[in-house]
Amino acid sequence: MENLKIATAQFENKSGDKNHNLEIINRMAKQAADEGADVIAFHECSITGYTFARNLSKSQLLQLSEYVPEGPSVEKLREIAAAHDIIVLAGLFERDREENIYKAYVCVDKNGLVAKHHKLHPFINPHITPGKGYCLFEIKGWQCGILICYDNNIIENVRATSLLGADIIFMPHVTMCTPSTRPGAGFVDPALWENREKDPTSLRLEFDGMKGRAWLMKWLPARAYDNAIYAVFSNPIGMDDDQLKNGCSMILDPFGDIIAECRKLGDDLAVATITPEKLTQAGGHRYKKARRPKLYREIIGQSHTPEQKVVWLDKQSS
Repeated sequence: MENLKIATAQFENKSGDKNHNLEIINRMAKQAADEGADVIAFHECSITGYTFARNLSKSQLLQLSEYVPEGPSVEKLREIAAAHDIIVLAGLFERDREENIYKAYVCVDKNGLVAKHHKLHPFINPHITPGKGYCLFEIKGWQCGILICYDNNIIENVRATSLLGADIIFMPHVTMCTPSTRPGAGFVDPALWENREKDPTSLRLEFDGMKGRAWLMKWLPARAYDNAIYAVFSNPIGMDDDQLKNGCSMILDPFGDIIAECRKLGDDLAVATITPEKLTQAGGHRYKKARRPKLYREIIGQSHTPEQKVVWLDKQSS
């Protein structure tokens, strides 16, 4: 297994405007390829936009959604991958022949679809069907997995994907800068985004504080560290519908250290070279080998009815 060069991106998407978003994906894929990247990863629903979907009917969602891999967006990603000789990961809404709708994230190379994951814990719209399993695929000898946004907050999903053999987990998100019961959480005023060139400091304080990056640092490094995996985190920046997002797209190594991060207050990408030796040098490799499943197999696998209540999607709920 040889070194692999990965780019993670952040950009301001337009709700429902696939052509606009795919043009940005094309431009940033070229930039990443010019910097020597083998792979570039974009955020959850980077092709379609995300937050606006909370208000869509099933009929509207079906119109927005595409078949995968037959749809035009995957074909466009294939063209981008072929044009720039780079592997592209991006997100969209998918439909099947029975009119089930999924939150999908795809990996595409010059030959077409390599892998697809359906979000296991969708909540943006009640018409979206949860995924039914984990995803494992190969990029240039590296075993890879995908977990979308909230999937990563359920720690069993990251452990399971790691135990299936993943060396890298792509973690596309649309997150941060939303209210919750956690002290310091909340929306960030869109006026700060509009005024970012004149006053970047006020926006950076909000983006990097407890509403944003400081919260991310409470858990994201632990997912990489505990499981001895490379975590490729991607998140949009700017307005996603009426909510402001703070980017912070980054790559973490199996020690839980950030090895590349987007820091611009705008579209940006960060590139890191990942190396195989860290996979076994990191503590998480030893911890997985020291597991005693008999102690907790029945506890972790006991019958359970999932509950998921998310209250941040509308400003009225804050």
